Amino acid sequence: MSMIKVIVNGADGKMGKETVKAVTHTQGMTLVAGLDKGHDLSLAIQEQHPDVVIDFTHPDVVKDNVIKILRQHVHAIVGTTGLTQEDLEPLDSLAQEHQKTVLVCPNFAIGAVLMMKYAAEAARYLPRVEIIEFHHDKKVDAPSGTAIKTAALIQESTPKIKSSSQESQLLRSKARGALHYGIPIHSVRLPGMIANQEVILGGLGQTLSLRHDTISREAFMPGVILAVEKIMSLDPGLLYGLEHLL
Repeated sequence: MSMIKVIVNGADGKMGKETVKAVTHTQGMTLVAGLDKGHDLSLAIQEQHPDVVIDFTHPDVVKDNVIKILRQHVHAIVGTTGLTQEDLEPLDSLAQEHQKTVLVCPNFAIGAVLMMKYAAEAARYLPRVEIIEFHHDKKVDAPSGTAIKTAALIQESTPKIKSSSQESQLLRSKARGALHYGIPIHSVRLPGMIANQEVILGGLGQTLSLRHDTISREAFMPGVILAVEKIMSLDPGLLYGLEHLL
């Protein structure tokens, strides 16, 4: 069995360090480079010939990173949030052109993916939903990619989703959260947190809460390793969300 050669881009960050550790200790994989600011991604790919590059960098540079990876005919796994729908479509085309796969995952924690799946199912019966997401104060984007993905899955399963009525209320700007796919999302950013999310569904005389809490960044590593193991067997193009591998 041949070894899967991996580059971790963003290796000095908190997620990058955990990923380096996980890849290094996983049988069948070898870390050929750990890159961060000041390193030349394109040059490293040319020199190391990886099978896949895992990107945990910054929203400002992630799109350009993926373009560089694909143009050198390498698979990309993206944990960096900040890619918009307008970004995803050309990346999908580029991946198909080069016969490679881009897997963009807002959240690699298996429990978080299950929470999103269950929320989408529950919204079919309790179609009033709000999302509260909690992250550390250094997270640069809000709402989180996980929250947006959750709202998208809920809207996909329940197109007639009803957000809480706001028309008759006197509101200050964004006091009721930012609407995504018709669902209010409230973002909390505080030190001491990693990544937590609660989906609250309401019906006549009842509420249902689905919550996922991340205790440490180790929670994301089984999903990262699963992505590395499976990406080369996926069809060329872009996939959004770890649920496609479960």
